[in-house]
Amino acid sequence: MLSIRPSSAKSSGAKYTPNLLPCQIHYDGPVNASKRYWDPQRIKDCNPEVYFRGRKLEGRGVKLPEGYKGVVVKDTGKQVGSLEQKGNVERTSRREKESGDEDEEDEEESVGVMEEVGDFEEVVVWGHERIVGSDDEVVKGVEEWISLAETIHGPGLQGQGDVKMKHS
Repeated sequence: MLSIRPSSAKSSGAKYTPNLLPCQIHYDGPVNASKRYWDPQRIKDCNPEVYFRGRKLEGRGVKLPEGYKGVVVKDTGKQVGSLEQKGNVERTSRREKESGDEDEEDEEESVGVMEEVGDFEEVVVWGHERIVGSDDEVVKGVEEWISLAETIHGPGLQGQGDVKMKHS
């Protein structure tokens, strides 16, 4: 479990644009990304385009739905004790009683602390020599699944009987 805390530094208001590349890079750390290696240009249809290691990539900006905010965090390496110290013992015990798992040992789960360093309102999803379509898993996750989850779990649906879905 993770806990996100606002940054104590002045840079916490920084704006970012995450880029999801169609490749795997086996490195997770700081990099000195100069314009020589990463300089997307908005050329046709206002979609960004870039050449990365000789391969043409075309990007599609995917805005987060209204009311949502993405955050960029960094691991502080700190822990905030266990769930018991966070006041979640009663909820855990109630859940175990309802599921019939009373005999299971309670595992103490540490809560890691992440620090917010900035936020974003859009993600750029890149495709090899093409703009990713609406069937891309990230695009579909942001544009369709969030609204579906809100419809299913949103307020006002309890006790209304059958909910009919309209397919367009």
